[in-house]
This record gives sequence, C-alpha cells and structure tokens, in this order.
Amino acid sequence: MPMLGLGTWQNDDPQECTDSVETALEMGYRHVDTAQAYGNEDAVGDGLAAADVDREDIFLATKVWNANLAAEDVHATTEESLDDLGVDAVDLLYVHWPAGAYDAEATLGAFDELYDQGKIHNVGVSNFEPHHVEEAMEILDAPLFANQVEIHPFLQQEELRAHAEEHDYELVAYSPLARGDVFESDVLTDIGDSHGASAAQVSLAWLNDKGVTAIPKATGRDHIADNWRSLDLELSEAEIARIDDIDREDRKVDPDFGPDAWD
Repeated sequence: MPMLGLGTWQNDDPQECTDSVETALEMGYRHVDTAQAYGNEDAVGDGLAAADVDREDIFLATKVWNANLAAEDVHATTEESLDDLGVDAVDLLYVHWPAGAYDAEATLGAFDELYDQGKIHNVGVSNFEPHHVEEAMEILDAPLFANQVEIHPFLQQEELRAHAEEHDYELVAYSPLARGDVFESDVLTDIGDSHGASAAQVSLAWLNDKGVTAIPKATGRDHIADNWRSLDLELSEAEIARIDDIDREDRKVDPDFGPDAWD
C-alpha cells in the first residue's frame, strides 16, 4: 500500500471527482480511497478509467457503510461498489465503522468470503479501537491488513500506533491535515518555512516518519501536487520532536459517530 493516497471524502461533484482522480494518478499517486457513503464510487471509477495507468499498479480502497454491514448486504453492496468502480476487485475493503448493522461474526464472515472469492485483496477496518481490532483478528480467517482512523499532529493516536506496531497491521490516517487546521499551527508553518514547504507537507511528512499512510482529500492540480511534494520532505529529529509536542487530542470526527459527525 503506497504511503500517500488520494482521499475523496466530500468530493461529490462527479466531474471534479473524476478529474481529481485522473490528475492524481497521472501525477504519480497510486493509492485512491473512497467509500460507499461518499456517493462517488462511480466518479472515482471514471477517473481510474481515464488515467493512463494500469489497474494493477493502483491500490484501490473502499468501505462498506454502517447500514450495509449485515452479511447479505456486505455481499450485495460490495458487488454494487465493484460495478460502480468498474473493477473486478478492490485492493482493500474496510468496515467503515463498528456501528449500525455491524455484527463482528456475521460481518467479518462475509468479508472472509469476499476475500476467498478474490473480490477483495485485503480486509480492513475503520474507526476501530484496539479492543475492536483484537476481536476482529480473532474472528477473521484473512489477515487484518489496516485500520483507518483520524490521525494528524493534533490527534497523534499514540496508543493505536503502538497497537498497530505490536499486532502488525497498517494505520491509515484520514483527515491528516486536521481539516485545514494545520495551516493555523505556528509550529508546522515555521518548520515548513524553513524547508520552503507548506504546513500540509510538514504534517504529511510527519505521518510518513511515523509509518502512517495518509489519504488527504484534495481537488485541483495545485492542491494535489502540494500534497504529493510531501514525499520529498525530510524532517529532522528536532523537527519531529517539536511536532510530537503539539498533540492536543483535538478530534475532528465524533468518535461516537453522532448525526453531525460528517458536517
């Protein structure tokens, strides 16, 4: 799984979403993340088809929404996702939240079946706490590949990072730019200025240093390119330490996932 991907949350204008995916892939991105709940899988699929990049070179991930986590719905809606995306299989399929129709045994059993059928190449979970992850690992026959959670310099998730390292699964960071708050940080801006880089690039480089894959959402060539340049940014140990010191447990998504969590 490439360490930097294109996130597509809130990218619900079909043409803009298609163009963003095509632009990112042509620029060098090889990881695209979407979800049933985003309502844009068909537009993402159009972007995949438009880009001059072989499908086998792209790591494509989507997520099964909470209401679709009953076993039969996992199968039915995943088939719909594959059809919308225009692919035979996805590289990673996530349980979006341990909520709604989620039943660990039934839901994960359906994921195992999809894995055995070759329709998904890896099983993932999202917004899982350590005890949810451990339960999933006990139930799954397939390896648990990744947990996608909110991570950024203001919510550093040290416990989850340690848990992922101990149990050998990947962490994927959504909202890695704290929904724009990184641009208001004097620390991130100061470090960026010393490198001729943006605060966004600094945040993404910090995540890379921590071994966390980031999937910042981006539209427009300039924004997509700015995030891409983070791969060339090397932070010093002192700069990493400065960022470590700004953790303030500032969540952008309600962990209880109330009705306003996506606003």
